Amino acid sequence: MAGAIAILALSLLPLPALAAPSKAQVEGQFRTWLASEITPEARKAGVSARTVENALNGVKLYWDLPDLVPPGTTPPKERDQSQAEFSSPGAYFSEQRLQGLAATGRSLAATHAATLRKIEQTYGVPGAIVLAVWGRESGYGRAKLPYPALDVLATKAFMSTRKDMFRTELIDALRIIEHGDITADKMMGSWAGALGQPQFMPSSYARYAVDFDGDGRADIWNSVPDTLASIAHYLALKGWSRGRDWGFEVSIPQNVSCAQEGPDLAKPISTWAGMGIRRVSGKTFPAAEQRVDGMMLVPAGRHGPEFIVTPNFYVLKEYNNSDLYALFIGNLADRIAYGAGAFEGSWGPVGKMLRSDVLSMQKTLQAKGYDVGNADGLAGFKTRRSLGDWQQKNGLSPTCFPDESLKAKLR
Repeated sequence: MAGAIAILALSLLPLPALAAPSKAQVEGQFRTWLASEITPEARKAGVSARTVENALNGVKLYWDLPDLVPPGTTPPKERDQSQAEFSSPGAYFSEQRLQGLAATGRSLAATHAATLRKIEQTYGVPGAIVLAVWGRESGYGRAKLPYPALDVLATKAFMSTRKDMFRTELIDALRIIEHGDITADKMMGSWAGALGQPQFMPSSYARYAVDFDGDGRADIWNSVPDTLASIAHYLALKGWSRGRDWGFEVSIPQNVSCAQEGPDLAKPISTWAGMGIRRVSGKTFPAAEQRVDGMMLVPAGRHGPEFIVTPNFYVLKEYNNSDLYALFIGNLADRIAYGAGAFEGSWGPVGKMLRSDVLSMQKTLQAKGYDVGNADGLAGFKTRRSLGDWQQKNGLSPTCFPDESLKAKLR
């Protein structure tokens, strides 16, 4: 009986944790996965056996990429942003960098003038906008692309936190190679798997890359015409409105609430002008623009530059879903096209705040029935205008932006 009890007691002891596979074991699993899963999937997608074999034969794991979850390990918990600093949007706009990109952009505008004219005629996107995207994404093609794209995509498809997405991108990359646009050894990209000078993911390459120089290949690695036209084609298919600007820096009177921003609160630009909103340049809004809709944008609330933007601003956000990115592109394009300078409005300081402070405000506003968008500690337009609405209803001057003074008031 005692022996039986002892055996039972031993059986109830926790089992020792299994050791995670060694790198060599994971490498073996990776080769098996390429052969048993990726090869048949690529073949089903129309990639020849020869292309698959040649492309995948030398593919290797990149262990130093971010967001990897090797087999046998636990996925990391969602990153704790509570201690991350909530910084001023102005940090995004390095004047030294913008001046350098603008000077190079103006020079390249002259060098590629004929190509840019043809691109604008074809796609309706101004050359300065195309150049600005090119400059922001890859320094006009001068930035190094240090990673073999197949290695990055295969690594992330095998053991990243977004395996399904990267698996699709890996198959699309193999289809690009099958099409003959580039060989596997020449397909270079970023640590995130973005390809060439426009920094297209393979799925975007498949939809938007074009052969504009007529050599039979859409070469976004080496061909300037193909690179520029591919960027324009992307923006055109995302809805760029031919003949319209991206937006205008403005001055919004204090008696006009800043809680009116967002693409869902569009008004004819003439209506905004009738409310007393003026361009900072002293010029009037172009006559053609006054007849169509524009949207208020206050990325730092009353603590920074203010804008009336057009739908083209939101097309720029399709390239990178960030208000600041789209403003960077718009400002850089204006510098290239017109010799414009920095925004006239100054970016005010935020003060000592953490993202957890902003998140707390967002949750409080949600509890009061406000739509803040994603409660993530970042102040998107829905958070900004909800703050402005709350401030106005509580007898405060609307600033439409989180600041230290609101931490105690909004609980």
